[in-house]
Amino acid sequence: MTDYTRLLPEHEVKKIGEHDLHLEIFEGTLPHDAVTAIKKPPLLFLHGAYTGSWMWSKYIPHFVQHGWTCYVMNLRSHYKSRVMDMTKITFDDYLEDIHEVLAEFNEPPVLIGFSMGGILSQKIAETANLAGLAIIDASISKEVHDAVPYPEKDRENVSDIIMPAPVRQELASIDETAEDIAFQRKYLQTESAKAFATFSVLRGADGVSINGDLIHCPSLVIKAVSCEDEDQRGQLTAKQLGASYAGLWDTTHTGLLVGQRYMEPVELILEWLNRQYPFELTEKLTK
Repeated sequence: MTDYTRLLPEHEVKKIGEHDLHLEIFEGTLPHDAVTAIKKPPLLFLHGAYTGSWMWSKYIPHFVQHGWTCYVMNLRSHYKSRVMDMTKITFDDYLEDIHEVLAEFNEPPVLIGFSMGGILSQKIAETANLAGLAIIDASISKEVHDAVPYPEKDRENVSDIIMPAPVRQELASIDETAEDIAFQRKYLQTESAKAFATFSVLRGADGVSINGDLIHCPSLVIKAVSCEDEDQRGQLTAKQLGASYAGLWDTTHTGLLVGQRYMEPVELILEWLNRQYPFELTEKLTK
């Protein structure tokens, strides 16, 4: 099994705040004979439930190689952040973690969130000064669910004090190999039931309300699509945020990050970033 975290470039690590939030910093690189014409904002990557910064390990090298400096955070009690009592952690605690990491920046970053990190990112974008917002298969808002609800038969109420790590069966995915799944199984962890009871409409929650009128930064929504309802939820999320939209048919939730088609969302994000911040290479002047 390939452990993609071991293939990442050398990088700086910081521990942030009283909860020792684990923050990894990967400096963007450029060809030695080129300079950028326009300064790029930093990128802040926010993982989803059960996971951590390791979930972005296929993505990071591509952004670094295109000159983007990547900050990859871990919420409290996730991956290498300090272990805490997961039964007490709330959705608002996670929002506090993100604000704490954002305070480290000298300029507004582009926030890139996946799954639970996607709905957290939308809520953060209502009040934080961001250079951009990109969400990948984000948990949907209350408004989107009200418009296109999940069938009641698919919804399960949260009853446990913690959410156990997902069980991943090998070769049970249309876009992930056994190796991709084994990599996730190595790191997947428990999650906060209190957080799920706030944001996860699939777990019986009312959902988190998002006011798109408060979000003014350029935005991008990428959705794993398996049916027309899912595509419609993605389009409604984009409409709510005033965002560009890309629905990727026949992909899976985690497959978008660690599966065989992960380069599709990577390229979509890079193209979108370059439209916001045109990237021109010019030769360095030599004497």
